[in-house]
Amino acid sequence: MNVLVLLLAVAGGIGTTLLLSQHRWFARRSLTDRLRPHAPAAAAAESRSGILSVESFRDVIGPLAATAGGAMARVVGIEEDLAARLRRVHSHLDPTAFRVRQLGWALASAAAMLLVGTTVASQSDGVSALLVVGLTLATPVLTFLVVEQNLARASAEWQRRIFDELPVVAEQLGMLLGAGYSLGGAISRIGRRGNGAIATDLARVTNRIRHGLGEVDALREWAALAQVPELDRLVGILALNRETGDLGSLIAEEARSIRREAQRRTITQIERRAQQVWIPVTVATLVPGVILMAVPFVAAAALWSTG
Repeated sequence: MNVLVLLLAVAGGIGTTLLLSQHRWFARRSLTDRLRPHAPAAAAAESRSGILSVESFRDVIGPLAATAGGAMARVVGIEEDLAARLRRVHSHLDPTAFRVRQLGWALASAAAMLLVGTTVASQSDGVSALLVVGLTLATPVLTFLVVEQNLARASAEWQRRIFDELPVVAEQLGMLLGAGYSLGGAISRIGRRGNGAIATDLARVTNRIRHGLGEVDALREWAALAQVPELDRLVGILALNRETGDLGSLIAEEARSIRREAQRRTITQIERRAQQVWIPVTVATLVPGVILMAVPFVAAAALWSTG
């Protein structure tokens, strides 16, 4: 118990120091760091932090967290690049910051489980130390998988929203192009006036175009990041904008194709749910039947043993 108290005291001291290092009255910034925001952008360098600060801790633990998190993600079968998934859902975190936060949640859960397990083991003789150690080791792994699964779920949900919105957005693009808008103007208008997943992505596409990337290249970059097959086909049609004068019919046909695919998925999902309904019904039917069959069998076995 004394060792546990010592470890918790050390961890609490380090955490308190990292939290207090964010306040000026505890860790006063140097004159160079205070003047750096007012310097020209070309001369402004990255701020240097003290030894005991959140930035220095992130610099030390970041590569380790990124390597360990990537290896564990590959072990559980997640092969997609973390940076691509974070960019897909428009997260403000970079891969290193995400892994550091993930590692922090895992270590916090392990410390909480160790504290709870040690407390329960000290008050009860039925809880062994091996069980406490096993739960302490399993808890951070489970926490890591939960955080990873939340990101994977958010990524899949963003792809689903893109697929659901794609027919309407495709028809809007077709109408705008038919009305005389350029491809860049149509993309900018939808990204500016919409509020869905595709509108958010198109706002980023517009920014990429303003930074000098070509319209088709920016759309292909978006399609490669989204990983939605129907979007790849639509971008392939939009790439013909400079080669043909009327894309309205091609875009309308693609929109109808996407709607048919959405209808097929909906029907498949309804049929799957209809089949799942029969699982509890089957179980509820079989259990009483097994009981009714077991009663005469047990009675006959009892008569045979007594006879």
